[in-house]
Amino acid sequence: MTRGFHSIQYRLFVLFLVSMSAIVLTVSILYYNRTTVQFHQKISDLSKQNVAQTAGLFDLLLKGYDSLSKSVIGNNDFARILSNPTVDSPAVDYFNEQAITNILAAAFLSQEDLIGIHVLTDKGKVYNYSNFASVVDPMYGESKWYGEIKASTGSMVWLGVFNHSIIDQVDDRSVFAFGRPIYDLNNHKPVGIMLFETDPQAIMSAMDNLKLGEHSEVYLMSGEGELLSTTSDSADESWLSLLPHPQDGVPVVEEHNNQLVVASQLPFANWTVLSVTPDRDLNVELMETKRFLIIVGAILVLVSVLIATVFSRTLSSPLKRLINEMKQVEIGNFRGSLNVTSYREINSLVASFNQMVNQIADLIERVKVASVSEKNAELQALQSQVNPHFLYNTLDMIYWMLDEKGHDRLGEVVLSLSRLFRYSSHWVDGAAVTLGEEIEQIQHYLTIIVTRLEGRLAVDVDVDEAWSRVPVPKMTLQPVIENAVKYGLEPLVDRPGALRVYIEEEERQLRIMVADNGVGMESETLDALNAMLQRAKDDTARDVDEESERREGGIGLVNLQRRLQHMFGESYGVELISTRDLGTTAIITIPVPPQKEGGALYAYEYPYRG
Repeated sequence: MTRGFHSIQYRLFVLFLVSMSAIVLTVSILYYNRTTVQFHQKISDLSKQNVAQTAGLFDLLLKGYDSLSKSVIGNNDFARILSNPTVDSPAVDYFNEQAITNILAAAFLSQEDLIGIHVLTDKGKVYNYSNFASVVDPMYGESKWYGEIKASTGSMVWLGVFNHSIIDQVDDRSVFAFGRPIYDLNNHKPVGIMLFETDPQAIMSAMDNLKLGEHSEVYLMSGEGELLSTTSDSADESWLSLLPHPQDGVPVVEEHNNQLVVASQLPFANWTVLSVTPDRDLNVELMETKRFLIIVGAILVLVSVLIATVFSRTLSSPLKRLINEMKQVEIGNFRGSLNVTSYREINSLVASFNQMVNQIADLIERVKVASVSEKNAELQALQSQVNPHFLYNTLDMIYWMLDEKGHDRLGEVVLSLSRLFRYSSHWVDGAAVTLGEEIEQIQHYLTIIVTRLEGRLAVDVDVDEAWSRVPVPKMTLQPVIENAVKYGLEPLVDRPGALRVYIEEEERQLRIMVADNGVGMESETLDALNAMLQRAKDDTARDVDEESERREGGIGLVNLQRRLQHMFGESYGVELISTRDLGTTAIITIPVPPQKEGGALYAYEYPYRG
């Protein structure tokens, strides 16, 4: 799982998928937020326009009722009859009553929605006109509505909507009631009141016009805050007091307890009309938009997954095949040929790799037929058989192509491989180098190894700069580290691998330690290896290990042991320490070089022995 996570295919897949998903999510959120703002603005504008239209309907309706009442009260005969005291003449009373009845009938018939007109004089005389016989409540003088009309200075008193007639005891129809006092036109004294009851359908229709949704509720309130009418079955007047109340006739649109409240004042009647709509009615369109965005987003994410999979496989598959082929080369199989069809840069890389492997295979075959005793000569012959400039130029070309494409990690591997070839292919007499050059060489080698192991190996090279000029045979550390990786660290499956290179100084000797936490060795295997290294110190044992050296390609531990003794003497060489499941430590012992007067080390050319 860890190796898969660090693979280039997985990284490209995640990168592409996250990028596409982030774009889809960002666009969806921005679109939804913009739609929400526009929708709320549209609802607010629509609400204000709607309430303005409704206020206009109320004003037209109430002004019509006001004009109707004024036409009755302003009638000369009506004012004269009510202003004069009642005479004790039945005939006169009869004619007066007929005259008032005719006046009320004319007004009644001019309005289709009138239910009843009632004139209540201060003398106790009552005049009625309606579609049905009226039974006037004898206790009307003690009612609240009568007191409100009597208290008026002459203006219309809008009483509101009631479930039944407020004066007729037998009429159970809902009514909209209003009235105004009647004054004596000569001395401007009140002589009674006039009460109108109309069908409330016009009022209720105007209130229904304010509904913005199925669950909207509309409230009609007086200037004193009393509820006059509502479309709700149950209205809590204490809750209504918390709602906003507009001033100066300007509509108010507010959010209150997850509800949209639209309020407007009706100047003509000094009423306030309130429309309360829950969010569930308003957000139907937004919920549809959100559902649409979720479905489209899910489809786009699935498409992104498909595209990311195809794209990552297209790019990583040739590289995986190249890595597998490199592993085959690492274990000594140089006869494979890789054929891929991909991007131009990868095709060029594979072609160069095939050419390089073929040339290396040819060179190895040539090296195998050479004499083991002529190892340095064979390495020089290898250099003469391979055109190193071609390899360097090819690898440098691959590196720059990868760098242009942004494949930094793979470019670093190719660059390390180039420097590795440059170092290993350049041999001079004696083949002695400094420890600093060897450390730099193994850094390139470890770069390739760490990349190939895909994060399963941690490396710590801790060599003080003071030892950088110490002379050592060329290719001293590489075979030791190669064995540690191949036999100790690669087989690890239960923990990450760790490799440490450091130096200890003891009694004018330097001990170069290459320690790993790999699988280690059984004591029998360890003893056999150390015995083989010990026998390598004896020149007479050379023929015994000839076959082992040939299998190691001439650069194995036995070969290293001989080259160390050849350069420094029989007291120096390689020793192995290992514990099963804990790791292995290879100890390379060399002498400490002489010092200058200031105490600084300097490279000393040790004479070859032998």
